[in-house]
Amino acid sequence: MLLKEEILLIIYFILVILFLAGFTILFFITYQRRKNKILQEKFQAEQEFKNELTTARLEIQEATLKNVSWELHDNIGQLLAVASMQLNVLNKKVTEENKKGFLEVKDLVANSLAEIRALSRSLNNEVIEYVGLEASVKNEIDRFNRLEVVAARLEIIGEGYTIPQEHSIILFRILQEYFSNVIKYAGASNLKVKFEYVEDAIFIEAIEDGRGFDKEKEESGAGLLNMRSRAEMIHSDFNLNSSIGKGTSLSLRYPTKMN
Repeated sequence: MLLKEEILLIIYFILVILFLAGFTILFFITYQRRKNKILQEKFQAEQEFKNELTTARLEIQEATLKNVSWELHDNIGQLLAVASMQLNVLNKKVTEENKKGFLEVKDLVANSLAEIRALSRSLNNEVIEYVGLEASVKNEIDRFNRLEVVAARLEIIGEGYTIPQEHSIILFRILQEYFSNVIKYAGASNLKVKFEYVEDAIFIEAIEDGRGFDKEKEESGAGLLNMRSRAEMIHSDFNLNSSIGKGTSLSLRYPTKMN
């Protein structure tokens, strides 16, 4: 009888231990799931906050660029336009001796007016929305060639198609940041931009043959961070490669299937 009670007691303890073990495992699993859910919610909240900050910053930048565009067009552009008209009026009164110098000044004012208007268009997002990404890049390429700052060309592969206007602006601003660095710092002789349209993506590549830079030292630069954050907003793959003496290349993959 005593042996039977001992066996029952042992079974009881085993059941209690199994129950406690099962409860502990269940509690641990529930705790981990809850913990993971909280961490996931925290991560999502941080990402949403980061995206909101990025969006707000880019909206401020776009508003600033639009204001600069208006100032160039309405103020400096108007002043140059008036100067050009006055030169036309004075044209008949210029002596033959001063004719050559006068025409050079007239051409300089006319060219300056044309460049101011072209720059104004490239800064205004409404113009970019209207003409589209490809045409906006072509305008920049043509402007560089007119100014003779770099020999630039644009290559198009495949049949172009329309993408959301706000995405066109973001892609153009990424390229514009790259172009700005090429003109200011690269000392490049040649610049090539290529658009390749495929069914589910647009591949954009820009290559220049300037002096290049140490990518590791420039990784935290404002321009590079700005380009990268813009690309992330539209889920585009972004890559910038450079090495000293070998120029800098930019590549973008914009996935159209997500739109």
